[in-house]
Amino acid sequence: MPVFLARLLARVAALGTWWTPVLVLSLVFVTSWPLMTLVEPADSVIAEPANYWWYFVVTATTVGYGDLYPKSAGGHAVGVYVIVGGIATLTTVFAKLSTALERAKGRRMQGAITVETSNHIVLLGYTPGRTEQMVDELIADGSSRVVLCAWDDVLTHPMSDRDVAFVRGDLTDDGVLRRAGVQRAYSVLVDARDDNEALAVAVTADHVAEGAHLVVALRDIGRIRHLRYVDEAVRCVQWHSPHMITEELKDPGITEIYTQLMTHGGADTYSVRLPEFLGPVLVDRCQTLLGRRYGATMLAARAGDMLLVNPSWRTQLPAGAVLYYVSSRRLTPDELAKALREAD
Repeated sequence: MPVFLARLLARVAALGTWWTPVLVLSLVFVTSWPLMTLVEPADSVIAEPANYWWYFVVTATTVGYGDLYPKSAGGHAVGVYVIVGGIATLTTVFAKLSTALERAKGRRMQGAITVETSNHIVLLGYTPGRTEQMVDELIADGSSRVVLCAWDDVLTHPMSDRDVAFVRGDLTDDGVLRRAGVQRAYSVLVDARDDNEALAVAVTADHVAEGAHLVVALRDIGRIRHLRYVDEAVRCVQWHSPHMITEELKDPGITEIYTQLMTHGGADTYSVRLPEFLGPVLVDRCQTLLGRRYGATMLAARAGDMLLVNPSWRTQLPAGAVLYYVSSRRLTPDELAKALREAD
């Protein structure tokens, strides 16, 4: 009866819904209870309303605690009917779950999903090897959620082994970008196949993005003027500097600092060697002296073969160590030595 019912429901297209197992189990319960009442002896407690629902549950799920059981041959037959109905129901449920999981996995692999997250980073465009490198840097500290949005020629998820959502489609279609959650993103990178394509995608991304930090990777950084027509706030980064791109995505504005450091006329980076006669010097003294006396900031120090980037202020630098600093002008070793002696 349960198997027949399942086949019948399948023919009327009801088996494709989650209501099918509920209907099957309900029908088995409604029909088995009167049958059990008819075939069991009058002194049997199994057909009592307070008991039968429990017997039905443990029997249909094939658990069978044995605390309640039919005494007559007819009752045993009804019990078999309940077991078969339970198995048919569970089989339907597991089949539905399996199908749903496979469908979800297929949609994820084919980029057909819609991302519901927010404050994430969206990468528009995929280049084998290069994109993997940037994704690994972005997710290294576990604080960034990444969505990869690629063109239709990327048929399946290229980074399914990483915790990265994948969306596939026309990157100049605002509907595709909305599926990638660009409108709720923290940062968006346009990493196109050429600069003309980058401009086209940037126009759509700027239209969809609502306050997101938009970064465009350009092979010819001179074309930055074209992006300025799109939005003055768009940040353009050299395409050949993927590490700088990932830093800009995570910390907006950092490439502008690098640009200023590398531009003549701004605050530049310099180095100066500590005179040998000064002996060992604490980083604390160097940092304080450079800041107060010259308005400079110490970035790193080289002690022998070891480069110390952003060293602890309690670090002791050996005689002759090299200091690297940011300043408006270059300092001489004599200026540094004189200032240290006066501070002492």
